[in-house]
Amino acid sequence: MKRDVRSICDLSAAEIQEVLALAMDLKAKVQRREPHPLLAGRTLAMIFEKPSLRTRVTFETGMVQLGGHAIYLQPSDIGLGKRESVQDIAICLSRWVNLIMARTFAQQTVDDLARFAAVPVINGLSDLEHPCQVLADCLTLRERWGDLRGKRLAWVGDGNNVCHSLTLIAARLGMHLTIGTPEGHEPKGKILEAAHRDALETGSEIRAVHEPAAAVRDADAVFTDTWASMGQESEAEARSRVFWPFQVNSALLAKAKPGALVLHCLPAHRGEEITDDVIDGPQSAVFDEAENRLHAQKALMVCLAKWSGMLS
Repeated sequence: MKRDVRSICDLSAAEIQEVLALAMDLKAKVQRREPHPLLAGRTLAMIFEKPSLRTRVTFETGMVQLGGHAIYLQPSDIGLGKRESVQDIAICLSRWVNLIMARTFAQQTVDDLARFAAVPVINGLSDLEHPCQVLADCLTLRERWGDLRGKRLAWVGDGNNVCHSLTLIAARLGMHLTIGTPEGHEPKGKILEAAHRDALETGSEIRAVHEPAAAVRDADAVFTDTWASMGQESEAEARSRVFWPFQVNSALLAKAKPGALVLHCLPAHRGEEITDDVIDGPQSAVFDEAENRLHAQKALMVCLAKWSGMLS
């Protein structure tokens, strides 16, 4: 039976750990220049409604390193739901390719692709979640810390799609997360409810506050992201005024644990949500995090292929 990753909730805690362990192994193989054609002869279709640097390059490079092939489909190529229905696109792609990755505006588009596709579908980003990003984040933290359980994370900024996925994976893996946002910019209630259900089993603490200093207190790692996501450009100026107190700068970072890591999914608006001295400083894991998109996504594709019965 084919498996999809529309949400981080599509992966159990054990499966997340399996992906992370494989990602570390695949990263070591790259460093040793050791071939690992685990998806030889397989093809990935990459559907993009939004521009991308990291998502496109890491998925395409990842498929090449795994011995497969990736096809980039830009908006004008297929016109999701306009030139052709999502249902028909999903059915046709399933006759030609082995995996589909979609970077879309709406979560519903990812859900519909997964519903009608006969091959695994991966959410490469939607308005609701960014599961690939937080897998890379957890890989980055695992490299530094080993065991993730009990670590304290802080999110500072907008309660957006990356925040949603981080909230869900933190609760599922037993990490503690304090989310600091301006009032009215909290994560969606249904995300917090799902995280709290997992937290009851794992002992995770998930809190939402409105003070950046309270968010980072005792944090082992501090996360942030742009204040205006793609599609919110017209709101950028107004958002900047609201979010300015939530800038991750040296003064705020000093309120976290000494040596706390800093993460940002990129692209960064330097001088807005994060300052140069922090993103380029000794506590920054931002560019390790960006590199790890490659390794985490490769592992996710291999695991999905295995779980879906595509690998003998």
